[in-house]
Amino acid sequence: MSKRLMSTVHAEVSAQPLSPARAEAEVWSPECGGVVVFSGIVRDHDGGRSVAALNYSAHPTAEQTLGQVCQLITDKHPGVRVWASHRIGPLQIGDHALVAACASAHRAEAFAACADLVETIKAQVPIWKEQHYTDGSKDWVGIAT
Repeated sequence: MSKRLMSTVHAEVSAQPLSPARAEAEVWSPECGGVVVFSGIVRDHDGGRSVAALNYSAHPTAEQTLGQVCQLITDKHPGVRVWASHRIGPLQIGDHALVAACASAHRAEAFAACADLVETIKAQVPIWKEQHYTDGSKDWVGIAT
């Protein structure tokens, strides 16, 4: 197995729009027969309420933590290449908030690693979501009060 197969390809927190096609293209390598791409896309509802838009905020260490999470996934899933990016700032319905991709020689490993990657990002990376509802109200999601 090639040494380049086992790596974090990309880990970034960005205010720029995210591209699942870019993630797929950058995470793939000739040794990889399976590429799994996850797109977390802003939806128009949450908890029975209509959502108008979101605003993501990040702690200054968020990108470093994202890189650590990606390394954790490559350590836990040998032979998997990892790509992850999370948006910050204002997002509209249909925007990509999180794009994660994993590539490996076989699909099962890519699926398992990508699921693990997304769940670990959500649990460990200090990024917070402020939801703006269509009725004019707003709240922070996932922050203990």
